[in-house]
Amino acid sequence: MIAAVLRSLRRLRVLLGKEFLQLLRDPRMRFVLVAPPLIQLVLFGYAATFDVRHATVAVVDHDGGPASRALIASIRATGHYTLQMLPDMRQAAAAMDRDEVRVILQIPADLATRRELQLLADGSDPNSAQLIAGELSRLVAQASLAATGAVPPIRVEERAWFNPNLEDRWYFIPGIMANVIFVSTMMLSAMIVVREREYGTLERLLVTPVGRLEFLLCKLLPVACVGVFDALLIAAVAVGWFGIPLQGGVLSLVVATLLLLLGTEGLGLLASTYAATQQQAMMSAAFFIMPMIVLSGFAFPIRNMPQVLQWLSLADPLRHYLIVIRSLFLQGGSVLAHPFELGLLTLLGSAALTMAALRLR
Repeated sequence: MIAAVLRSLRRLRVLLGKEFLQLLRDPRMRFVLVAPPLIQLVLFGYAATFDVRHATVAVVDHDGGPASRALIASIRATGHYTLQMLPDMRQAAAAMDRDEVRVILQIPADLATRRELQLLADGSDPNSAQLIAGELSRLVAQASLAATGAVPPIRVEERAWFNPNLEDRWYFIPGIMANVIFVSTMMLSAMIVVREREYGTLERLLVTPVGRLEFLLCKLLPVACVGVFDALLIAAVAVGWFGIPLQGGVLSLVVATLLLLLGTEGLGLLASTYAATQQQAMMSAAFFIMPMIVLSGFAFPIRNMPQVLQWLSLADPLRHYLIVIRSLFLQGGSVLAHPFELGLLTLLGSAALTMAALRLR
C-alpha cells in the first residue's frame, strides 16, 4: 500500500513538473498570467463607478435676484458641476437633446415669493439622473435654510459603516478581483485537457500507469496556483494603490479563493469534456461565464431580481465568493463568519469536479 502511494506521488510530481513547465516556459503565457489582471483591475477600478463627480447643468434664471444668485453660487461652489447659463427653456432643451447638459435647473421670476424650482434630468441614464437630481435638491434645500435662517425641525446625522465615504470603488474592486479569477481560471481549465487532445498527448498519458485522479490533480493544481497568485497580486494592488482595506486577512482570502477554484476548475474541466478544440472549449466556458456573472450580484443586486432567479443564483459559486470577499475587504472578521457561503462553495465545487471526472475519458 505504502509503495503504491509512493509510486503515485512520484508520478504526480513528474506530471506537475511537466504542467508547470508547459505553463510558464512560454513568455506570452507569463505575460497573460500577470498583465491582464492588473490592466483589468486598473481600468475597472477607475471606470466602474456610479459616482457622479462632474456634470454640466443648464441654468435658466428668470429671477436674477439675490436669492437666485446665492443659489447658483452654492451649486458652483461644490466643484461637481459646470453651470451653463441659458436665456430660455428652448435653448436648454436643445442643449439636452445634443447631450451637452445632464440637468436643467429652471428658476422662476418670483423665486422669493413662489419658493419653487424645476429640475429636468436626462433619464436616458436613470442612475446618474437620480444622483444629480438628489444632490441638487439637497443643495437647494440647504441654500434655502441658510437664506432664511430657519432651523430644520429634525437634524439628521448620517454615518456609513465599513465604507465611510461611500466610495463605489471599495465595493467594485473586490468584485473585479472575483470576476478576473473566475474567468481566467475557468478558461485555463477548459483549455488544458483539450490542448492535450489536440496535440495528441492525451491518449499517450491515458495509456500510462497514471490514474484518473492523478491526471486531474496535475491539471488542477497549476491552475489553482495561478488563481491564488492572481488573487494575492490583485489584493496587493487594491490595498497599496487604491487604498482599500483588507480587514479579514490574507489567510482568509486564500481559503475563500481556493474554495471558489473548486467550482471554476470543475466547470472548466466539464466544459472541456464536451469540446474537441480549444475554440470550442472557450465557447463552452463562455456559456457558463456570462449568466453566472449576471446572477452573481457583481453589478445588479440579487434582491432586486425575480424570485426564480434568486433561487437560481444559489447555484452560482461566484455569488457566494463575492459575499465572502467583500466582507473580508470591508467588514473584517474571518472566512469562518460565512458558513453558508463556504458550505455551498464546497458543495458546488465538489459536484462540478465529480461530474468532470465522470465525463473524462
